[in-house]
Amino acid sequence: MRTAPILKTLTLAALTLTALLMPVEAANPGDVVGTWMTEGGKSRIKISQQGNSLTGKMIWLKEPLRDGKPKLDKNNESPALRNRALIGLTLIQGFVFKNGHWEEGKIYNPEDGKTYSCTLSLKDASTLEVRGYVMNPILGKTQIWKRTK
Repeated sequence: MRTAPILKTLTLAALTLTALLMPVEAANPGDVVGTWMTEGGKSRIKISQQGNSLTGKMIWLKEPLRDGKPKLDKNNESPALRNRALIGLTLIQGFVFKNGHWEEGKIYNPEDGKTYSCTLSLKDASTLEVRGYVMNPILGKTQIWKRTK
């Protein structure tokens, strides 16, 4: 009887299908900690975790000077904050880790001086998807940041 080979094939197919349908292991909260090069290579952001919260500070700029002086936060909506140096500026804060990614956070964009809602999703050990948005993630923009040393 040929039942045994058919049964083996069906069992192997079922196990393969089960493995393919299983969810990928979710990222751990601390997996995003480190230094990231922003899309386009203009800056590096160091992300740290303190308790249940993330903070991301700009630690490097490709072009750190303007007219021989450190670049400032000149586009900030608040005139009182326009004299802050960009290097050392906190850009990321207030995230909550849920369902394998960071959400409910804020990201400050010094290019337009505005703060946006944001999510962070680790695509692999060296790729971070950063989605800034207004009101709804559908109304946003995604950048891919690469891990650097």
